[in-house]
Amino acid sequence: MTDYGEEQRNELEALESIYPDSFTVLSENPPSFTITVTSEAGENDETVQTTLKFTYSEKYPDEAPLYEIFAQLNLEDNDVADILKLLALQAEENLGMVMIFTLVTAVQEKLNEIVDQIKTRREEEKKQKEREAEEAEKQLFHGTPVTIENFLNWKAKFDAELLEIKKKRMKGEEQAGKNKISGRQLFETDHNLDTSDIQFLEDAGNNVEVDKSLFQEMDDLELEDDEDDPDYNPADRESDLTD
Repeated sequence: MTDYGEEQRNELEALESIYPDSFTVLSENPPSFTITVTSEAGENDETVQTTLKFTYSEKYPDEAPLYEIFAQLNLEDNDVADILKLLALQAEENLGMVMIFTLVTAVQEKLNEIVDQIKTRREEEKKQKEREAEEAEKQLFHGTPVTIENFLNWKAKFDAELLEIKKKRMKGEEQAGKNKISGRQLFETDHNLDTSDIQFLEDAGNNVEVDKSLFQEMDDLELEDDEDDPDYNPADRESDLTD
């Protein structure tokens, strides 16, 4: 007959020796304790950590111990779920044997994997940011690639803007044409123009000065009069015109 109590006490002593800094007894009946498990340091000295709580069942190790995540550090919810699944699998595979050391070792390896995943995830995020930065730089220098679709969209917008400009110009020219008055219209609408010249002469009165020097040389001009010519014959002139 298996002495479960004896096996449990022996395992507790061994665990206390193996994990002197992280093993803590919570109760003796039923035996309950915690073991804190910390991963190896990652690239930037980051670590993940979990504190596992175990409670022996009456017939442990023929029955699986009760276990739970008592505390954790830097673990995501999916990481906690994966650890619990791992404990369930290991407990099932090791029934009939004391198994706490095996369970803790499996969790230790899982935490190391999580740290490696964090490193890989950060590297991927860094590469993704670099790719996005390169793509943004390409867009800055090369612009948007021209396709038939975006060219047609641009042309439709350009044509609409050009048509609007033409409409505004035609409207402005039409408005300017309506406001322009011809000389006749100006004369008909402004009656002051009817008497403007007369008014000018009246205002001038006798003050109009004539430059007599313009007429002083008139007598000296040699003006020929065909009728004063003794040889003048009007018929000859008509003949010349006929020729």
